[in-house]
Amino acid sequence: MAQKSSSQMLKGILSGSILILLAEESLYGYTLSEKLADFGFAEIPKGTVYPLLLTLEKKGYIEGRMEVSPDGPQRKYYFLTEAGIKEKNSFIRQWKQLKSNVDSLIERDEKNEN
Repeated sequence: MAQKSSSQMLKGILSGSILILLAEESLYGYTLSEKLADFGFAEIPKGTVYPLLLTLEKKGYIEGRMEVSPDGPQRKYYFLTEAGIKEKNSFIRQWKQLKSNVDSLIERDEKNEN
């Protein structure tokens, strides 16, 4: 049960992280995986990103379009939609609040240990 909960939380964090990266520039799946790895998500299997992209696309947060790639054949590049921008901003607000709450608990725990 803990593994499933942890997996769901990670998917939510990855989805929000994908929206943040796509707000900076349009990317295709492989480069998105590489960028996530640059930010510490190196252990995420490459096959995890594509189902998340599909889910985000179905929700209307991103749009995928086939475009010519400078590196070869056409690739599906993903772009943030207006709904995606709102969802990204919501994710950031929620994350900051969650981070603040957990940081407070950790600080309290550290004081109690001393």
